[in-house]
Amino acid sequence: MNILGTLSVFPHIPERIQRLHELADNLWWSWNPDAQALYRHPECVSVGQPAHNPVKFLREVSQKSLNQAAGDENYTALYDRVMAAFDAYMHPDATWFDQTYPELKGKSIAYFSAEFGLHEALPIYSGGLGVLSGDHCKAASDLGLPFIGVGFLYSGGYFT
Repeated sequence: MNILGTLSVFPHIPERIQRLHELADNLWWSWNPDAQALYRHPECVSVGQPAHNPVKFLREVSQKSLNQAAGDENYTALYDRVMAAFDAYMHPDATWFDQTYPELKGKSIAYFSAEFGLHEALPIYSGGLGVLSGDHCKAASDLGLPFIGVGFLYSGGYFT
């Protein structure tokens, strides 16, 4: 048992594309193909990038590749489009939930599931129930529900 935990070291992300960490830490990327493309760009290819996992990608990508991407007009144009869409999604004027249930502001919904099928990079599901739970999470997010998913974190994958 490792009581000290794990230390992750990330390369320095250039200022021009600094928010790649923020995006990688939010599951919004998992249903946005353009956001996923930011972590697969040819200038930022990392060896052994399993299942397009943005966090692992940022941990393994070379500093040189990040610097090249920050200077690439096509990459930064995609980055700007993705971040504008991300910001609009994260900060809407009003959500369906806000408009329909204003009296419930500050309350939360707990959603319990043994597995969540969110993306292949997160091997915490085995099939139907996980995919359904993932769909519920996406729909709740789109509606602006104050939704908290509670489940298990399988460090080696659902079957390990």
